[in-house]
Amino acid sequence: MSPADVPPTLPPQRAAVLAFLRAELAAGRAPSLAEIALAFGFASRNAAQKHVQALLAEGLLEQAPGQKRGLRLPGGGADLLPLPVLGRVAAGTPISAEGMARSGMLAGAGFTDPDSQLWLDRRLFSPRPDYLLRVQGDSMIDDGILDGDLVGVHRTPEARDGQTVVARIDGELTIKRLQRMRRTIRLLPRNPVHAPIEVEPGQDFAIEGVYCGLVRKG
Repeated sequence: MSPADVPPTLPPQRAAVLAFLRAELAAGRAPSLAEIALAFGFASRNAAQKHVQALLAEGLLEQAPGQKRGLRLPGGGADLLPLPVLGRVAAGTPISAEGMARSGMLAGAGFTDPDSQLWLDRRLFSPRPDYLLRVQGDSMIDDGILDGDLVGVHRTPEARDGQTVVARIDGELTIKRLQRMRRTIRLLPRNPVHAPIEVEPGQDFAIEGVYCGLVRKG
C-alpha cells in the first residue's frame, strides 16, 4: 500500500491523526503519544495509542522496535536517519562547551535521550552526520547557515582547508570555515561584520566535526 493511499473506510478522526503524523514525520519529527493526545485534545494517551495501533495494523505507519519515538512513514525507513540534538553551536562569539562535554559529545560518547532526537532524510546530508547542533548567531549567513538552523555534524578530528567545521577553542564551541596557513589556523566567519578567529600556537584547539548539511523550520 502506498503511503499516500487512505482506505475509504478510515474514520474521519483517524484520518486526521494520520494526516497530522504524516506532516510531522515528513518534517523530521516523530511525535510521542502525549503530543498526539495534546494535538487532538484527547483525555489520555490511550486514545492516541488506539489510533496509532490501528494505523500500524493498516500498514499506514511503521514502528521502529524499541524506540519511544519510533514512528515512521512506510517504505521510508531506509532513507531516514535518527539524529540526536546535542545542544547549541555559536555562529558568532564562541559559546561554552561545558554543557556539551557533560552530554558526552566532546568525548565521543553515545547519546540516548529519545526526546532530543529527530528522524531526518539522510539524503539531506553529506557525509552522514552523527548529531545535530542548533546554530546561535549570524556569522555564517553568507554560506546560508542562519540563526536557529539545525546543522548536521560528522564527528571527526580532521578537516581539509576550506571546510566548514565545528571547532572547540579554549573550551568554547563555534562553527566557522577552516583556513590552514603555514604556521597557524584561522576560523573564518561568512559575514563581513564578524572578524576571523586566529588560533594561536599552544592554544587549546580541536576540530569536533565537519558540517554536512542543515535543517530549517519553515
